[in-house]
Amino acid sequence: MPANPEKVIQSIRDAELQPPEMLTLMITDRCNLQCRHCWLDCGPDSPAGPMPANIVCDIIDGFTRLGGTGLSLTGGEVLTHPDWFEILVFACEHPGLKEVCLQTNAMLMTRQAAAELSKLSSTKLSIQISLDGASEKSHDLIRGKESFNRALRGLDCLLDAEMGPQIRVAFTEMAHNFDGIPHLMKKLETFGIRQLVSSTLVKDGRAGRTNRLALPTPDQYTEMVNLYRSDAAFRSLYDKMGSISAIEWYKGRSTSATQVCSCIKTPFINAGGRMYPCVMLSAEKYSVGGVHQRPMADAVLAALPLWAQLPVIERKRREALENCKGCPGKAHCQGGCMGRAYAVCGDLMSAEDRCALRRAVYQLG
Repeated sequence: MPANPEKVIQSIRDAELQPPEMLTLMITDRCNLQCRHCWLDCGPDSPAGPMPANIVCDIIDGFTRLGGTGLSLTGGEVLTHPDWFEILVFACEHPGLKEVCLQTNAMLMTRQAAAELSKLSSTKLSIQISLDGASEKSHDLIRGKESFNRALRGLDCLLDAEMGPQIRVAFTEMAHNFDGIPHLMKKLETFGIRQLVSSTLVKDGRAGRTNRLALPTPDQYTEMVNLYRSDAAFRSLYDKMGSISAIEWYKGRSTSATQVCSCIKTPFINAGGRMYPCVMLSAEKYSVGGVHQRPMADAVLAALPLWAQLPVIERKRREALENCKGCPGKAHCQGGCMGRAYAVCGDLMSAEDRCALRRAVYQLG
């Protein structure tokens, strides 16, 4: 007999975990690109392929029965899935979901598709478009020739459908493109786009197999924070639409964090039907398979003995990390993201790869 969702939720709380809220669901690992920084190793020939639409819908339904209210559809490239729009309609019409995000590189977006998207629930739907540079040169270095211009053409389709307020741009911070963020933000504001969110390069998967890509430097982070502190126009624009780790760390530096790891609050399911406690924590040791073949509640219940270890590990990690000793931002950082630590070093107890960046920001005072 399938597990009772209410009892599963109570079991989650008993394990000192937070019940799931936002599910990142990889409906295909196929992609029209083969980006140099892809830590999930997606591409045109990725093995799993599209997840059947009926299974996707079952997973979404099962997730909401556990109290989840947010969904992010990702890939690969979502628009390569033959039933992507059908799945999106199901999600937007599902009464249990309050937030639905479509992640795309925008290159396959058409005017017809954009017009259909504009008819869906504007209160639920957001579209996240990946741009990894303020210029063709910096973006195409990562995503391939002509990818910047093709992404802008897809973006134009959405803007012509008056969807600007529902669009946010996702930016991957790297040494070669980081300094272009202020220029990109100005450009996006003229388009009427609501938000730019950035995340730091993860040196795993394809990104981990090349020396051509690097994280931003501590100097670049401190220069960005100093720009925020000294330039009123940039500060106003950032406060309106920006979310950059360097600045957010600076703004929150005097705040003590009680918990850094979201620990299954944001689970991730890949195209092969394997579920992880977080999109950042890709450790096979803490994952369960067969999500395609069983109810979501059963899969979570099977994973709980594994996931219950995570809060314990996180607490130990805070005290054990040598890098944290004497750091002015220790109370805010709490050792950083152990998912990133595992992705880069293969060890939950290792220091996060952004440690030097965090210290540089915290030391600004």
